[in-house]
Amino acid sequence: MRWLDWYGDGSLVVVEVGLACCALEVEAAALDVAPTVGEFSEGSTVVVVVSGTVTDRLAPAVIAIVDAAEQLGRRRPKVVSFGACATSGGPYWDSYAVLKGIDQLVAVDAYVPGCPPPPEALQAVLDSIAKRSAA
Repeated sequence: MRWLDWYGDGSLVVVEVGLACCALEVEAAALDVAPTVGEFSEGSTVVVVVSGTVTDRLAPAVIAIVDAAEQLGRRRPKVVSFGACATSGGPYWDSYAVLKGIDQLVAVDAYVPGCPPPPEALQAVLDSIAKRSAA
């Protein structure tokens, strides 16, 4: 699990769960973001970004990551479904082994559509979450 201090001030910490090709777009959005080392403050908003195809076998790991983020952040993290595969199963929707969206596992706060979505779309969603959390 990799933690990213998105703005460099501890206000928004992103946990990236990159499972397939959309993870490359998340990486592109995070080019100037340094990984977080150590603790972050209790006031930090924690965001879990899930990108890529979630299979039935991966589902418990995704739930465990969201649960771990909740324990570390001391409140439920915001969850972002990034891309068509994480949102609806993408082109693999009709496979018996593919989840039809992570909202079947966890509550999702924001969806970023696309296959793949551009990095700017993730930045816009994170800016929106940060703005709502600061209010």
